This record gives sequence, C-alpha cells and structure tokens, in this order.
Amino acid sequence: METVNAPMASYGIEPGLRFALLLDGKGGCCQLDMAQSRAWKPGDGVLWLHLERDHPAAADWVHTRGDFDPVVADALLEEETRPRVEPVDDGLLIILRGVCATSPEEGEEKPADIDLVPLHLWVDGDRVISLRDKGHYVTALRDIRKALHKGKGPSHSGDLLAMIGDKLVRDLEPVLDAMDEEVDELDDLIFQGDAGEVRERLKLLRRRAVQLRRYLAPQRDALNRMEHDDAPWLNERDKLRLREVIDKLMRFIEYLDAIRDRTGILHDDLSTVIGERIAHNSNRLAALAALLLPPSVVAGLFGMNVGGIPGVDKGWAFATIVGFVTVTSIVTLWVLKRINWL
Repeated sequence: METVNAPMASYGIEPGLRFALLLDGKGGCCQLDMAQSRAWKPGDGVLWLHLERDHPAAADWVHTRGDFDPVVADALLEEETRPRVEPVDDGLLIILRGVCATSPEEGEEKPADIDLVPLHLWVDGDRVISLRDKGHYVTALRDIRKALHKGKGPSHSGDLLAMIGDKLVRDLEPVLDAMDEEVDELDDLIFQGDAGEVRERLKLLRRRAVQLRRYLAPQRDALNRMEHDDAPWLNERDKLRLREVIDKLMRFIEYLDAIRDRTGILHDDLSTVIGERIAHNSNRLAALAALLLPPSVVAGLFGMNVGGIPGVDKGWAFATIVGFVTVTSIVTLWVLKRINWL
C-alpha cells in the first residue's frame, strides 16, 4: 500500500476523520487518508485511526467498514460512558477519560474548565481505533503523534495503548496541583476574605473533586484489568508500563481524597468563623442596646404627655437630666467592660 510521509500528521481534513497513521514498528509512522486506510491490510503494519465519535461519517465507518461485532460498534459510539474494559476475542474494547482542553488553532492550546471527556478505543494486534467527540481536544493524543513524528513513538499496538494510558494520567497532575494550590489560597482567605466568595469557591472545589473521583476510580479498575489481560499483543514491557500508570493513578486518587478532606475541614472552619463573627456582632448590638437603655427610660418617662412631670417650670431641670443620663451611661459602659461585653 502506498503511503505518504508527512512532516506532521494533520487532522480534521476529511469529515469524521481526525487522523490516520500507519506505525512503522520503529517508533515512526506514515500518514494516511481515508481511502488509504480503507485499503489497509493487517500485514501492512499497525493502523491507528482517530475518528470523531459524534460525526455521521465516523459512525458509518464503524458500522460498515470497521468489521466490528454489533455490540462493540454500539459501545464505541455510545454517548454516556464510564471507564471500563471489555475483552472481545483477541481485542479490547476500552473506554477511558482524559482531561479536555480547547485548541482554536493548530498548535495553540488554551485551558478550559476542568472536564474529563471520554475516549473510546478498540485495540487488537493490528489496529487501534480511537474516537472522541468533535468539540473535545485531548492533549495526550497530540503528544503521541508528535513522538511518532520524531521517530520516538510506540512501535506496536500494545505499546501505543500503554502510552495512551500514561499520557492520560499524566495530564491529571497539573489539574490536581491547581486544585491543591486553590485549597491553600482558600485556607488563607477564610480569616481575612469575603465569606460568601470563599463559601462559593469551596463548594465548586468540592464538587470538582467529587466529579473527578467519580471517573478516576473506575479508570483505575479499567487499567488494572488491561494489565492482567492475556492478549498476545500485550507484552511484559507493556504490562509493566501499565502497572506504573496504575500506581500513579492510585496516588492521584489518594491525593484527590486528601483535597476533598481538606475542603471539608475548611468548610467547617469557615462555619466556625462565620459563627464567631455573628456572635461578636450580636454582642456589639446587645452592648449598644444596654448603653441606650438608661437614656431611653429617662426620655420615655419625661416624654409622657401627662401632668405632674417634675422640673417642667425649672430652668435647671434639663441640665440635671442630661447630667443624670451621662452618668448612668458611663456607669453602664464601665459595667459592660467589666463583664467583657466590650
């Protein structure tokens, strides 16, 4: 089969096809178009075909050209999925989750909100078929394509699968580091920042931790099942690399649990701080009411519209009342300080 050497595997040129690569078994690859990928035969080398799961052309290829069992084809195109691995004959149906980023232009990446997007895979000894949604961008696959371009990529399907798992887990580390830094920042803001802002950020952080763990735990089980599979195209080196990926993922899950626990502690601290602020303000209001109580009583007594109020015809009466109110207020202030209300 005639192939074309490309300086870099381009993608998105044909409907539904992100890229098609033919591994040369030495760490390099050749780029194929859709017609060449249809002409591919197992003896030509390992084929890596990356499709857009939600594109009709990709769905048509999976059902009519992929030579899959109908159950496998439906699973590859399924929309709502969780990480899992299912052995079928000599191949593996694999669904993993990777960190999603956006790339408005080739070679330019802009981080998006943290989101784990599904990557659907069919892997056997002769080919690797991967699918992801059109609006998603998984940097792990881009890095593998760059390694293949440099001649330092995977040499066979098991090697490619292990590298995909490794890169997907690698991209989780900066996400968890950013979450840990945000926890440290919120720890400082609790006692000096706006309580409403801190509460909202804590809520989002805890929700993000729960969401990430929801997919990372089954992804660990999926990778573990891959590592113990007896597929002939998975050699001992591939399984060793998968074991290292599983170990790293387990550490990340523990790290995520620690972040979740810390946010719970911070939430309790925030509730305590808010309670102390409310109690302090209540004490201030009570002290103010106590200070205003004597003047209010005197003003109420002398403000009654009845006869017999003393001093109504005396010029010195007003000064006497003002003096009395002043003295009682000072005494009240002294008493409040003695009982530590102020």
